[in-house]
Parts: sequence; C-alpha cells; structure tokens
Amino acid sequence: MGGAQADKATECTRAGLCYCINTDLRGAIQQNITDIRATIAAQRAAGKAVGYLSIPISSVAGSVFGENIKVAAEVKERVEERLGVHAAWLLNTGAKEFSLPASASGADYMLMWTNVLEGQDGLGDFDFVYFVGPSEFARHFGLTGKADLEKLEAYYDATAKTDADLKKIDRRAFRDYYGLRASVAFSLGAHDEWDIIKTINQKRIADTKFGIPKQIGVFFDGVAVAPGGLESPVSAGSAGACRD
Repeated sequence: MGGAQADKATECTRAGLCYCINTDLRGAIQQNITDIRATIAAQRAAGKAVGYLSIPISSVAGSVFGENIKVAAEVKERVEERLGVHAAWLLNTGAKEFSLPASASGADYMLMWTNVLEGQDGLGDFDFVYFVGPSEFARHFGLTGKADLEKLEAYYDATAKTDADLKKIDRRAFRDYYGLRASVAFSLGAHDEWDIIKTINQKRIADTKFGIPKQIGVFFDGVAVAPGGLESPVSAGSAGACRD
C-alpha cells in the first residue's frame, strides 16, 4: 500500500491569487517567505536595486532541472554584472537555499513566490523582474544560430554518459525543448509570475504614491518589455483553487 496523500487546501494571497497547496508545507512556505523578505530587506538597505528572476526550473517536456539551475546562476551573474554588482541584486529563484521539501508541488512554490513578489503591502517588493528567454539558454549550450539542434544532440550524447539525470530524459525531447521552446513562455510558474507582476503594476498605477512612473520594471530575454506587453495577461499556470 502507498503512503497517505497529503491534505490539500486552497490558500489565497493578498491580491486574491489562489493555489491548491499541501497543508503540511504551510510552515516551510511561511518560513521561506520570512527568510527571503529578510534577504531582500538587507539588499535594499545596502542601496541596491532588487530584482526577481523568473526561469523554468522543473524537468518537464524535455527540460532538465540540473541544466536549468546552471542557467539560473549564469543569468544572475550576467544581470548583476550588467547593472553593477554593487548597485543591483537579482533573487535567484532556483537557488538551493530557497527550495521547499521534496514533496512540494508547483502550487506550493507559487504560493511562496507570489507572497514574496507581492510584499507585505501588496504593491511589490522588487524594482524589476527578469524573465529568462531563449538567448540565455542558447548561450549556456553554446548555440550560435548554425545547426543548433545538432549541437544539442551532441551535448546530450556527451553529457548523458556521466549524467544519470539527463540520461532519463528523452534525447529528442531534450533537443526540441532547448532548441525550440526554452523560455518562460512555456513555464507554468512563469505564466503565474507574469500575471502577478501585471496585477501588482495595475495596483501601483491606481496608487497615487506610485502611478505609471513607478511600476516594476520588466525584462524578457534581456530587453525591457513594451507598455502593451506589461498590461497583457497570459493563461494561468499553477494558480487555481482545489477541485474535488
């Protein structure tokens, strides 16, 4: 007989975004929220612009957790170098210190990250959000725009010899994901994060202390997002109440 399934419950954030979470992880989620907020406060006290990294992490549809974690660290380093390591800090959402227990679902993580993004007042705790696009993954794999899918096949063949986790992933699925879809555009969590930022910015626009000039800055694939994109919704990822 299998182990008992964890109890589920719908938890909603200040902005009314709801997730179906594992109730036994409430404590771990809240502790992470507290710790991350303290880290953000320390970086802000140091005078830094504070950013949030949105990147696909999970192994799904050819995506590989281990590779995505590497890309997250690389993007954090590049963005901080671009803006200035003494002037900006990017929260790496793939960092080990921000992980939840192994039983956590995407909804558990998104309840945590939604609370972090909203901040205690619901108007956001970040100066900018950086959504990872295909160019960052291409840089990681050394893709140059010539025979990129073949390069990914060669990478897979060489790396799978010593990487047991990669070997579990279908070779073609790996090739097609990183060659054709590696981006937040195909991530459940990133879809939720986009809508969260849109919601926060709408609240800022309506607040006289913020308004349009003080919206959270949004980047996709290294480029600032145009106004129309900032205000456009996307389909939900992990968001939604529990269903019987």
